Amino acid sequence: MSNKNLVAATAITGILALGATMISAPAMAGSKEKCYGVAAAGQNDCATANSSCAGTSKTDNQGDAFLALPKGLCGKLAGGSLVSA
Repeated sequence: MSNKNLVAATAITGILALGATMISAPAMAGSKEKCYGVAAAGQNDCATANSSCAGTSKTDNQGDAFLALPKGLCGKLAGGSLVSA
């Protein structure tokens, strides 16, 4: 493989990896926080200890499944926690 092809392959791999990261991880800007224990089954934003990716939580309000919510909202929700259970 020539250097030119190696550089192109490396760039493509990097772009694909970045795209996968952006799809699987919610935007956690400064105005968002992870709120655990409030996601409906299959509606979590990212991987949990028991599921491999977003949208795969098994039960409603699963303690290790989170949603990215505006800061301050989690504490107002029944069962909401900033710490994984």
